[in-house]
This record gives sequence, structure tokens and C-alpha cells, in this order.
Amino acid sequence: MAAIEALDIQGVREQFPILRKQVGDKPLVYLDTAASAQKPQAVIDALHTYYTSEHANVHRGVHHLSALATQRYEAAREQAAAFLHAPSPREVVFVRGTSEAVNLVASSWGQQLQPGDEIVVSAIEHHSNIVPWQLLAQRTGAVLRVAPVRDDASFDLDAFEALLGPRTRLVSVVHVSNAFGTVLPVKRIVELAHAAGALVMLDGAQATVHGPVDVAALGCDFYAFSGHKVYGPTGIGVLWGREALLDRMPPYQGGGEMISSVSFEGSTWAELPAKFEAGTPHIAGAVGLGVALRWLMDLGRETVAASEASVLAHGTQRLSEVDGLRLVGTAPDKQGVLSFVMEGIHPQDLATLLDEQGIAVRTGHHCAEPGMRRFGIDGTVRASIGVYTTTGDLDALVDGLQRAARLLR
Repeated sequence: MAAIEALDIQGVREQFPILRKQVGDKPLVYLDTAASAQKPQAVIDALHTYYTSEHANVHRGVHHLSALATQRYEAAREQAAAFLHAPSPREVVFVRGTSEAVNLVASSWGQQLQPGDEIVVSAIEHHSNIVPWQLLAQRTGAVLRVAPVRDDASFDLDAFEALLGPRTRLVSVVHVSNAFGTVLPVKRIVELAHAAGALVMLDGAQATVHGPVDVAALGCDFYAFSGHKVYGPTGIGVLWGREALLDRMPPYQGGGEMISSVSFEGSTWAELPAKFEAGTPHIAGAVGLGVALRWLMDLGRETVAASEASVLAHGTQRLSEVDGLRLVGTAPDKQGVLSFVMEGIHPQDLATLLDEQGIAVRTGHHCAEPGMRRFGIDGTVRASIGVYTTTGDLDALVDGLQRAARLLR
């Protein structure tokens, strides 16, 4: 196997204008990528170019700008398909983000569920992969079941397998936990679920930013991610689904673009993926997302993953040196997230003092309240890394925590 080329992190950082920002008189140390990644100049330029010289509504227009905007929009779809190693761009549906993707599947595919059918999620899901299934269960009489995690926040595969049964219709789990960084054994989860006759949806909001994703190799049925997590614009994301499944699913919303014909007696639907893209789409968002995905792929997905793993290992070691600090989520396979509490200090107080030092972290339950309750806490401080994160950023975090501890204890 060829050696993985080292990532030029400083060269990468120079492509992010916001990283030159000062917070007061301190340089910004951005450790909140899990909430939203910063944007490289290439994406910013693409959005500027689109709005200043390429904007028009897509599809059906015969004039130059409409044709150009349509070309950019559909090229972004092709880029998203390549990013996921999807068999066809027809399987790529543009949505607002992972949350809407999950809601789309729940609202459309979920119409077939009957009372007593079961949906399985994990104990460390984001609320966006819990609440839509709860709403679906209320509408249909289906049952939501929860696969547990171990004390280190790793997924309990044996317990999950025991949950599967003849009424299991769907397994919907996070690929990488936003709250604890756990990488779930998704390929094995898919195998077990399929053996039980269930479909599998994966929430890839955190996974796509940290390493390569191949939906064909994973064998899943649906996969979702958000553009703003992968250095693209907000308000855009992707739902990938197997073409045969998407073909059978009814529309999620009605309106322009998603129809083949309309009369007062009834309507027929457009072909994939237009059937699920009612109304004028977020064209600029899709264009920016396509550029972001190409930019990330050009860096080398394995190269990025290796660099971030090294930075994460350094941060884990350095945080272990902080007196009274406890990492929450120490699964052997992790990506991107260092979540912790400090004895006797409220996370909000810690984050406030860190912000005064220019260090951006996030606190709270991270939209994973059930996961926090699993560990007997209300929330954590979360430092999350991206392609631009250096070991020096994590050293600054440790220095800031030690300084905050001296003030608060």
C-alpha cells in the first residue's frame, strides 16, 4: 500500500480567511467544527461568482444564465455522487441538511409502517435522528427501540443484534457521534440489519468531514450529510438513497419541479431526483457544496483522516494532563471530537473563560440529551477538530483550561 502523504496544515489554514480573525486581542482558536466547519476561499469565491455572474433559476429555462445555473447545479449533484461513491447522481437528493434528509425518509418511506413495526436507533443519536422517528411512531403505531452503548460510548454490537427481530423495519444510526466522537461499526450494523430483513439509514453529518465514505461498500440503504459540516454553505445537504427505494417512495413535498403533469383531477411525479426537490432549490448552496466536496477530495480523504487522527491523539494525551478533567467518550475508534467535564466547574463557565482567550468550543448536550443522560451528566465541553486544526490549537486549549481552573477553583 502506498504511503499516505502528510497534510500541509499551514498551507490549508492559509485558505481560510476567518482563521486570521482576532477575538479581542487574541488569535482565534477554532475548535467548533462539529457544529459547523469554516469555509475555504474556494467556496467563498464560488458563491461570489455564482451570485455576480451565473445566477438564474434552474431547469426548463432556455436562456444562457438558466442553462449555466442548471449546469452548475447538476454538476454539484454529480460531485456529491462521486464524493459518496454512489452508483448514480439520480440517487442524490439535495435537501437543507441531515435533519431534513431524515425527515424526508421518515415522512415518505415511513408511510408504509404498521402498528408494531420497529425502528432501531442508538443511545447516542443526535436529536435529528430521534425526533422524526418518534413522530413517525406516533402516526403509525410503530415502536422505537434503542441500542445501548458501553461506558466508553462504544456501540454494543451484541446488544444491538439481540434487538433485531421479525418486526424490525429500519435501523437508523449515526456513523460518527457528534457528542462523543464514537465511530460506529456501520458496515457490520448494515450486515446484521439486512440479515434481519431491515433497511439501514446512516447519519453521516460528522463522518463525511473526517474521512472517506463509500455507500456502495457500506451497503446501506440511505445516507445523509450536511454541507456546512464539510466546508460548504449552510442550508444545503444530501440524502443518498438506493434508486429502487427512492423510486417507490411517495413525494415528500408538493410544488413546482417535482411534477410531471398537473390537472385538477390529479398529478403525476417527475423522475428522480426531481420528485423530492419541490420548488426553487438552494442553487448557490449546491454550487458551493460541489466546490467544497471537490476541494476536500483534492486534499486526499485518507491524508485528511491521518492528519486529524494525529491531532486528535495529541489532544487526548494533553487533556489527560489536566487535573480534574474527565473525557466522556473514550471508544477505541473515534473521530473529530474531544468531549469532557471538569470537576467542580460548570461547562458554561469554562467556555466563557476560554472565549476570552480566543478559544471557541461548544458546551451543553450537543443535541444528544439521551446520550448525556446515559452518562449521568447534563452536558460537556466539546472541542472538535477539522482539517485546519493544529496540535498547537489543542495546546492552547489545555493552557486555557488550566488558566480557567485557577480562576474558578
